[in-house]
Amino acid sequence: MDLLLHVLEHSALDTLRLVPFLFVTYLAMEALEHASAERVQAFVERSGKAGPAVGALLGAVPQCGFSAMAATLYAGRVVTAGTLVAVILSTSDEMVPVFLAHREPMGRLLAIVLAKVVVGVVVGLLVDVALRAWHRAGDGRPHISELCERARCHCEEADHGHGHDHEHGHGRWAIVRSAAVHTVQVGAWILAITFVFGLVMELVGTDALAALLVNHPVRATFVSALVGLVPNCGASVAITELYLEGVLTTGPMLAGLLSSGGVGLLVLWRTNASAGQNAVITAFVYAVSVAVGLVAGMLGILF
Repeated sequence: MDLLLHVLEHSALDTLRLVPFLFVTYLAMEALEHASAERVQAFVERSGKAGPAVGALLGAVPQCGFSAMAATLYAGRVVTAGTLVAVILSTSDEMVPVFLAHREPMGRLLAIVLAKVVVGVVVGLLVDVALRAWHRAGDGRPHISELCERARCHCEEADHGHGHDHEHGHGRWAIVRSAAVHTVQVGAWILAITFVFGLVMELVGTDALAALLVNHPVRATFVSALVGLVPNCGASVAITELYLEGVLTTGPMLAGLLSSGGVGLLVLWRTNASAGQNAVITAFVYAVSVAVGLVAGMLGILF
């Protein structure tokens, strides 16, 4: 019991030190998302063949729902599969807030974000080129009405009946409240992960954990990418925390953060009618993440 209380005390203190930085970061992210969501969606819809590049760049911007937006747009065939994949691979999820809360060097953070964007752009463009070459790119027409029918969302009614509510419902207090909720959620995950990690360190020892992950980067890469697929902020928080603690090296960290596309894949499975397409996209994201992580490990890339 004394050990549990000791670890819990240190975990709580470590987490509380991060809370102000998390809140300020999420406040800025929420303000950005509420101010630009509609313009961003319109921009992506008009991007055409440059969609993967545009999607990867926008996906790297710290915000909460862009991967979900991209999945919905793909389900309605407004954007291409390459654009969706690019967004998922570049989406930072909770990595940026955790990095900023730990006050890590900005250059280190930007290097990781840039690597994710480059992978997203290259892979997304290749996916679209391959699909066009194999005549699997679809008919080029949006299928929004079919999406609405499957979701029973009554889009037309919403468009005409809630404009006033939308305009006034996302004001300053809504932004503050949303930022506070995100801070509490991520803070709780950081506390839980820090507690479990601290307990493992006390019971198992640093050397044993390092032998399991650090000394087996290939195994760690496959496991990290699998954890990244979990549609929960805890996945990217765990990967980032373990990387900052030195438990994960660059390769496994990149694999986990590339596959950690927020709730994008979850929304894809919910909104896209083809389970086969959803399975292929999910498996493809995982395979790309593992491949990039393994290559980064072999090349000895460090951030």
